[in-house]
Amino acid sequence: MALSVGGSGSGPAFLISAGLVYEAIAAACSSPQTAEINADQRAPTLMKWVNLGVLQALGFVAIAALIDSEHRAEIIAGGGLGAGVMYVQYRHALASGKKNGGPSTETR
Repeated sequence: MALSVGGSGSGPAFLISAGLVYEAIAAACSSPQTAEINADQRAPTLMKWVNLGVLQALGFVAIAALIDSEHRAEIIAGGGLGAGVMYVQYRHALASGKKNGGPSTETR
C-alpha cells in the first residue's frame, strides 16, 4: 500500500501513530536527557525498557493498521518513524552519558 500524501485523514493518522510510539516509550522510560545524565546508574536496564516500550508501541501500531486499512500506510510510517527516532535518541543518550560522565542525579 502506498503512502497517500494529502489524503483525507492521512496527516492525523500519521501523527497519532508517531505520537503513540513516543507516549509508550515515555511510559516505560524517562527522558533521553535524564537517561544521559544518569547513564552510569541506568545503563544496565535502560535499553531493556526502551526495547519494551518500542515493542508495546509497535503492537498498538500494528493493531491500528489492521483496523484502519484506509490509513494503514500512514499509521505504519508514523509508528515506524517514531520508534526509530526515539530508539536512536536513547542509544545516543546512553553512549553520550557513558562517554562524558558528569554528576548523576541518582544514587544506588
